[in-house]
Amino acid sequence: QVQLVESGGGLVQAGGSLRLSCAASGDTFSSYTVGWFRQAPGKEREFVAAISWTGTNTYYADSVKGQCTISRDNAKNTVYLQMNSLKPENTAVYYCAASAKIYVYIASYFSADNYHYWGQGTQVTVSS
Repeated sequence: QVQLVESGGGLVQAGGSLRLSCAASGDTFSSYTVGWFRQAPGKEREFVAAISWTGTNTYYADSVKGQCTISRDNAKNTVYLQMNSLKPENTAVYYCAASAKIYVYIASYFSADNYHYWGQGTQVTVSS
């Protein structure tokens, strides 16, 4: 089992950047697949990015390709989400999630149902 804590959110102007962090404890984080999801008020939770437990494979929602970069530092037990050129529509609560599973099909990385450990979320607000 692993506990996740997100940080790095805040209020930024459009065009600005943020780096979100997901710090893990309770287990060996390097053994977990990790994903980032976001949920805006009144909208469904949506996939943003994911990274395999080996760190050799990364996946992104089409809407954030070129804008976001996911990475992990297993020595620090942390996964990052770098977000650039932020827009007001990026405003949401961003959640880090983890799974102990190793997925055969890449489509599995996109489903929130495949992640069983979730952080409390960090608010990202982008003003115009």
